[in-house]
Amino acid sequence: MIENNRELVSACVGEEEAGIRLDMWLVQKGLVPSRSHGQGLIGEGFVTRNGTPLKGNHRVKAGEKIALWLPEPVAPGILPEDIPLEIVYQDHDLAVVNKPAGLVVHPAEGHPTGTLVNALLHQIKDLSGINGDLRPGIVHRLDKDTSGLLVVAKNDLAHIGLAAQVKAHQVQRDYLAIVHGVIRVKTGHIEAPVGRDPRNRQCMAVVPAGKPALTRFRVQERYPVTGFSLVECSLETGRTHQIRVHLAYIGNPVAGDPKYGPRKPAFNLTGQALHAWRLVFCHPRDGRRLCFKAVPPESFSLVLSELRRRERQAQND
Repeated sequence: MIENNRELVSACVGEEEAGIRLDMWLVQKGLVPSRSHGQGLIGEGFVTRNGTPLKGNHRVKAGEKIALWLPEPVAPGILPEDIPLEIVYQDHDLAVVNKPAGLVVHPAEGHPTGTLVNALLHQIKDLSGINGDLRPGIVHRLDKDTSGLLVVAKNDLAHIGLAAQVKAHQVQRDYLAIVHGVIRVKTGHIEAPVGRDPRNRQCMAVVPAGKPALTRFRVQERYPVTGFSLVECSLETGRTHQIRVHLAYIGNPVAGDPKYGPRKPAFNLTGQALHAWRLVFCHPRDGRRLCFKAVPPESFSLVLSELRRRERQAQND
């Protein structure tokens, strides 16, 4: 339902939910991405029962029908920039983009401009404001030098639905990586906690106090002559630098990785050979299953071609 350019979502309180604080109930029902976001909407009078705004200390009662009015997006405080960007899909609620390597996702210290968000604001006029002025529409991220697919939200309803899927590990994110070493097993998984590296706060590492992290992998090709492998990785969790840290942890860092790989980059790569090639999720409005694929960039493909050429040459010698 839409009224005065604001969108309405609602839900009923179940018997087992009675007594829960309103902000926590909104999170549990998947209506908001966090308690703080819910508290903000409650404070602004956007959460109602029978048209009456509810207070922050309200505890829900069984059978109550609670409505959440999503406010109009607020224009972010950053400027649009005409940066080339491949949009592979777009509708009223979301867009899927194929991010090139070298592009930072959102403005931050050291990268105030020239980001994916600046590019999005140039091409898409209506982005969700849930993540604040610097991260409009951003549901999940890719590292600067990782290429590939990510989804952005064009309104708060879509953002809430997509964020809930990410939190529940219902978004399938598959990557291709060229790694150092010949991995002998065909499939495997790496389950090791990831947190800030105590020796270098700019890096992540496998540390006992880190957050649980699970990466599954499947070897696609092996290149014994040069000592590399092509692997497909799937994220079960989404920790910062997770795939890069996990692969380095088992002794197979991503080729070209400036943080976790050899100091001298393989094949003169300027960033890690890591590409988010497949993205699968359900549309937040109608539940349709959406699947998108993107071929690796030229720099990735050129390295693969060279690895395969050397293998063929060795076989012919």
